[in-house]
Amino acid sequence: MKKNNLILYITSFLSGMTVMAVELSCSKLLAPYFSSSQIVWSVIIGLIMICMSIGNVLGGRSADKHKSLGRLYFYIWLASVWIAIIPFISKYLIALIAGALILFFPVNNLVVMGSAISCLAIFSLPMILLGMVSPYLVKLGVEDTDNKGRIAGQIYAMGTIGSIIGTFVPTFFTIPYIGTSKTFLLFALLLNVVCALYFFFTRKKALRNSITAVLLLVFIFLPLNDSYAFWKSNIIYEGESIYNYLQVEETDDSIILSTNVAFGVQSIYKKDGSLSGYYYEYALMAPYFIKDMSPEKKLDVLVLGLGTGTFPKQLKKYIPNVTTDAVEIDSKIADLAVEYFNLKEDEANVFINDGRSFFSTPDAKKYDIILADAYQDITVPFHMATKEFFEIVKEHLKPGGILIVNINMKSGSFTGVPEYLANTVKSIFNKVYRADLLQVTNSLLFVSDDIQILENYKNNIRSQISENHDLYSISKYIDNNLVEMTDERLILTDDLAPVEILGQKALAEIVKSEVESVKRSLEGKSLKEIFQYLTE
Repeated sequence: MKKNNLILYITSFLSGMTVMAVELSCSKLLAPYFSSSQIVWSVIIGLIMICMSIGNVLGGRSADKHKSLGRLYFYIWLASVWIAIIPFISKYLIALIAGALILFFPVNNLVVMGSAISCLAIFSLPMILLGMVSPYLVKLGVEDTDNKGRIAGQIYAMGTIGSIIGTFVPTFFTIPYIGTSKTFLLFALLLNVVCALYFFFTRKKALRNSITAVLLLVFIFLPLNDSYAFWKSNIIYEGESIYNYLQVEETDDSIILSTNVAFGVQSIYKKDGSLSGYYYEYALMAPYFIKDMSPEKKLDVLVLGLGTGTFPKQLKKYIPNVTTDAVEIDSKIADLAVEYFNLKEDEANVFINDGRSFFSTPDAKKYDIILADAYQDITVPFHMATKEFFEIVKEHLKPGGILIVNINMKSGSFTGVPEYLANTVKSIFNKVYRADLLQVTNSLLFVSDDIQILENYKNNIRSQISENHDLYSISKYIDNNLVEMTDERLILTDDLAPVEILGQKALAEIVKSEVESVKRSLEGKSLKEIFQYLTE
């Protein structure tokens, strides 16, 4: 046993590291379809812990019955093969599960059910197999009975150390630099290596492991088609960052950014510079809520959530003397804004930071306008939706300044994120007006301490936006659809801000409505017509 201690420690270490690497990579696979919200993370962690527990029980029983370490290394090899197959089948399986739930088994908690079923289908077997490792090693690997407790503790410690390293390596190294698919292949290769080491030390045949290890090594260096939106033909960029799945599409007249393959788009840029009718263009009305506004007025603007920079670009077009600071947590999105969406240096000073953390830096100053347009998957980041956050925002607004809050996932049948956010900002500011937008699921809040902002707006658009102005229809829509918010009962705080639960409920309602619309469109059509409709 003593001369074989090393292989036991290596096995425990690599198994623990692979479990965490697979768990983190799992979130990357699910994120483009179901988001990477705390809800999805809870599903992933909970189900993988269940699988590991089942593996612990089965591993102990199998070790008692078979008394063969060779059998354990066969299980590890089997887990490695399954993990290696994941990059090639997972996107099709997840898309099939998501589509089936949406079309045939509509549920109120699509995110929970979709991510849970996908997680179980793809990851349960390898996690159960890897859960068998520790009890197997302790039962059959430790023959030194005088030091059994110490060696068992060391085996478990090596597994824990592996898990710690497996937490950081995918996040900061493999996923950003070689991608999620090859991360699976790399850790599958490591499991094959530990199996080969065992068979080498025990002088058993290891041809099977040698073949699979060579194949995995080849696949790691081969280019892989790992597109998540495999049914689309107009994607000009698809990649991943630490924070997001990123997809850029090109149509005849537009460039489109999406951070999710299933739930809408984040930004649309018209190649000719014209308006797209998307939500952020309604936020261009913010300057007209300021008293004595004019097109020549100098304005300091802060955008929390740059995205592709379409808002500061359009703002510069209509208010030439504007200076815009933009905060974006994802540096890759900022790079895409320049490369694909034509964002210029004079249109935005970009800071790579969290929207809330930015206010504690020397770069933050007082602004005439602050746009809070940060997203986290299906809803807003909770720490940028609370009373404490908006108190900080208020400190950085000039007298008479305007705060605009963009909110996704409005609901028609229950109290959701728009109502909570409106109530929260109303508890801090004098005036809050809400405008629900058509064609999209967004609402905008126009907020200020100036009690005359509505009168300011009406006077400014009347005097400055004529019928032939690009923004005329937008200005009229906002004018006709502003509703003052007066309630202050629903307050989000740093301690209690269930925005993800509210966002999930709204998503379920939106999906249900869209599915019903599609079903009505398909009524009476032949199979050929249905296929053509779905693939258009």
